[in-house]
Amino acid sequence: QVQLVESGGGLVQAGGSLRLSCAASGLTFSTYDMGWFRQAPGKEREFVAAIRWTGGITVYSDSVKGRFTISRDNAKNTVYLQMNSLKPEDTADYYCAAKRNTAQVNVVRAYNYWGQGTQVTVSS
Repeated sequence: QVQLVESGGGLVQAGGSLRLSCAASGLTFSTYDMGWFRQAPGKEREFVAAIRWTGGITVYSDSVKGRFTISRDNAKNTVYLQMNSLKPEDTADYYCAAKRNTAQVNVVRAYNYWGQGTQVTVSS
């Protein structure tokens, strides 16, 4: 049974930082592309960042490029999202996801497995 468990969310002031973690189990983690998505109240789920299973290739949405960094530790079956210079518009539930296919990494429906989410609130 595949499980993705996010942690690290919370309340932070604008300009602050948070580090999200997503621990995976029940899958061969090193063979999966891993992504982070977010969903604000009343909005659709949107792509934030992804890291491919090979080559460490990373992809970011324009809204977080230069502020967020995605990384993975295959020995720990964990993917991270370092979020710096946070803005109130970053407020959302953040979800990690895993996929093992050739679909583009920024497509929600491409992902096979999802975590339960962790809430991030950025106050102004």
